[in-house]
Amino acid sequence: MAATSDPFDPDATLWTGCPCGKHASQAEHDAAHTSVIDGTDEDALLSRTVESAVLKGLFGSDANRRAFLRGVGGATALAAISQFIPLDKVKAAIADANGPLEKTKLNVGFVPITCATPIIMASPLGFYEKYGLDVDVIKTAGWAVSRDKSLAGEYDAAHMLTPMPLAITVGAGSTATPWTMPAVENINGQAITLAMKHRDKDDPSMWKGFTFGVPFEYSMHNFLLRYYVAEAGLDPDQDIQIRVVPPPEMVANLSAGNLDGYLSPDPFNQRAVYDGVGYIHLLTKEIWDGHPCCAFAASQAFIEENPNTFLALYKSILDATAYSNNPDNRKEIAAAISPRNYLNQPVTVVEQVLTGTFADGKGNVRQVPDRIGFDPFPYHSFAVWILTQMKRWGYIEGDIDYKAVAEQVYLATDAAAVMKEMGFTPPEVTYKSHTIMGKTFDPAEPEAYATSFAIGRA
Repeated sequence: MAATSDPFDPDATLWTGCPCGKHASQAEHDAAHTSVIDGTDEDALLSRTVESAVLKGLFGSDANRRAFLRGVGGATALAAISQFIPLDKVKAAIADANGPLEKTKLNVGFVPITCATPIIMASPLGFYEKYGLDVDVIKTAGWAVSRDKSLAGEYDAAHMLTPMPLAITVGAGSTATPWTMPAVENINGQAITLAMKHRDKDDPSMWKGFTFGVPFEYSMHNFLLRYYVAEAGLDPDQDIQIRVVPPPEMVANLSAGNLDGYLSPDPFNQRAVYDGVGYIHLLTKEIWDGHPCCAFAASQAFIEENPNTFLALYKSILDATAYSNNPDNRKEIAAAISPRNYLNQPVTVVEQVLTGTFADGKGNVRQVPDRIGFDPFPYHSFAVWILTQMKRWGYIEGDIDYKAVAEQVYLATDAAAVMKEMGFTPPEVTYKSHTIMGKTFDPAEPEAYATSFAIGRA
């Protein structure tokens, strides 16, 4: 069939005229461009491919696509579609997929805990360098500092607690700023530690009047501690005190009697045992086996402004996380992250955490190989559970679109695509049910879950 005056022929598979709309024919378009590879204009080929793929994706069969194009015309069709699908951005993203890094020198913040293992060890073990990056991993005293430096742009990306990107995005505790969580850093890996003077009070119903430390309000530590004591019949806002204490200061506060206990990241649970000032009451995996804790996080703006750099950084984190999850590598990693510029802890303490062979302070040596794990997949259902607890305890109020917020912040779909590209096997679903202390959480019914507890503010 002869080409029509319309640059898009509905009976053709691709454009028959000029893809950019500036020329009457493909020949004129090619003559106007100097970037020709094997007789084909690279820009034109990309344009035709993207536009054809979008149309096919929207209309499915060739018959539907052709009928639509006959009715409105090719130019009108693409103008309408462009209102909803930014074709220029799609083309730019594809064109830049293997392009140069926008910047190679990056600052990534971390709080000195074992949850940050992949972010930390990626520096001394060469994972950032492998992807063409020069990353300065910067030790940060606590989470409020990490959040504020990230918001100020001093950090390009950071180690955060999994609730923090959600809180930043919805404006809980800070000005609302779109944030993302491309990867979980660790699962499990926390514990409730009590002072040795409470050795006879292992029953949480006996903790009324206790003062506990958590590393940040918007933390799994806070939400898991609240969940645990509430299940024992205590109101965490009335019957105990919960204080925010930077992780590196927890052992000293426990020793000084300022805290009766804490739900803390490691290695500070193990360090309390090592120093003889506390014992491990229980591991958080005994509350929720497989719970998320810390994360690799970046602002939406950083990703949009530096897509190639972000992808390289993301791949280095996923690679380092997979390496960290291999038990055979744990002793090597413990030695790499224990020095003063990282965790500043005895290697023995860090090894006990990472290998899961540890003294519990009660006179036992326990074998728990999955005491801490490193699974990067950011399930949307993790985010929904966290939002239900923020609602339960009054950190956020009013109606919440749990699904929309979860999918905006936790980049599970993107994670699956990149993991597949790297040869990993991501989960097939982004939502799943979770069991916390025997109670099943269904992510499809978040509001009912948030209001189902006898103790809470929702």
